[in-house]
Amino acid sequence: MSEYAPLVITIDGPSGSGKGTIAKRLSSEYGLRLLDSGALYRVLGLAALRRGVVLTDAVALEALAASLDVRFDVAEDGVQVVLEGDDVSREIRTEEAGRAASIVAAVAPVRSALLKRQRDFSRPPGLVADGRDMGTVVFPEAQVKIFLTASADERALRRCNQLLAKGFDANLADILSDVLERDARDTQRTAAPLKPALDALELDCTDLTVDQVLQSIRALILTKRPRLV
Repeated sequence: MSEYAPLVITIDGPSGSGKGTIAKRLSSEYGLRLLDSGALYRVLGLAALRRGVVLTDAVALEALAASLDVRFDVAEDGVQVVLEGDDVSREIRTEEAGRAASIVAAVAPVRSALLKRQRDFSRPPGLVADGRDMGTVVFPEAQVKIFLTASADERALRRCNQLLAKGFDANLADILSDVLERDARDTQRTAAPLKPALDALELDCTDLTVDQVLQSIRALILTKRPRLV
């Protein structure tokens, strides 16, 4: 791939591994577009719940995904997610929406319906994309691929603290159980299972700070696109 092609950085990993935080920092640091692929699945899961669509009904979910009325607007405090005219930025971050997202993401026709939407984000000056299959399926030609992980206990604790900080009720034991269920569902599904790309840099960030993770990624970017560093 040409050195001058738009840089694509993919960050995959399980729930609570810190993908979103790292993706936002890299996007800001390098001036790249940002794709939170999980938000698309959360929006779809929320839309299905609102409409009473069974979360395993492949036909209904595929139709809903294809016609999903959603947009992402830049706001002062981040990105505003608008579903059918309603600001759902907060609602899609609930545990209920997260569980729904994990279930609908395992439906193969849903992933196919959302694939083109995700790839459309790859435009100049470049993109940082975080999710479960960014480096393996959505952007297999990405120049920089990262796979972040951490222990289930650490990820559950992070999620619990995030929810409490945002004013949501949170129970650590329930969140840990949900993390383990999502891990099993994401890694065992037949459609684009969660796994590192063969050429991904794997980082266990259980005991790493955000800055330490970023330092490792910057070093990788330096080898791939030295003009950016």
